[in-house]
Amino acid sequence: MPFNEVRRVRDLVPVRNVIVSVSDKRELSVLAAGLVSACPGVRIHSTGGTYSLLRSTLAVAGPEAERALVAMSDYTGQPEMQGGLVKTLDWKIYLGLLAEEGNAAHEADLARHGAVAFDLVVASLYPFEEALASGAGAEELRQHVDIGGPAMLRAAAKNHLRVGAVSSPGQYPALLAELRATGGRLSFATRATLAAAAFRLVARYDEAIARWMELRTASDSAGAYELA
Repeated sequence: MPFNEVRRVRDLVPVRNVIVSVSDKRELSVLAAGLVSACPGVRIHSTGGTYSLLRSTLAVAGPEAERALVAMSDYTGQPEMQGGLVKTLDWKIYLGLLAEEGNAAHEADLARHGAVAFDLVVASLYPFEEALASGAGAEELRQHVDIGGPAMLRAAAKNHLRVGAVSSPGQYPALLAELRATGGRLSFATRATLAAAAFRLVARYDEAIARWMELRTASDSAGAYELA
């Protein structure tokens, strides 16, 4: 399709497959319960500590809610590796995030590899700026640089024609209110608004990291690392 043609986009997209992987776990229980109640048949794919918390939360809600939860490693077929550093950097996840509705080649790729099209990503980033403000040293700050979260948010935001990118717990109330009002569907206007917020967040996050890298002094580096 030529880029200058007007493209038809579905306004209300059903939320059926969700990724939840957050460092900020505020209101996570409310979000999970809300997704299960508002979105018929939803499947929530999650990782690490987020998965553990969701499992205990949804178990309380009953067997049907508990069945909605999927361990991301079970979906991808790959265990979490390198101490949890590598858990959402998997091609099967990005097939599902970047698949465009109505694209036969994309849909064939999903079917060929047993992948699902993800409709919503909920991700919060490692708290780099908070660690910086606390006076953390160079090595601790380096460990607070998030890779998977920004990648997923960027992929979801790019494909906002179909996918929602939720980047903050502050967005949960409006998100759940819309899903309840629409029978588990997310509007184009909301997807576009969420995409803009996600790109803005990632840009600010990367800028904070770049600024810290540029301002570090030789003495800071010497205090953290011994050069061989």
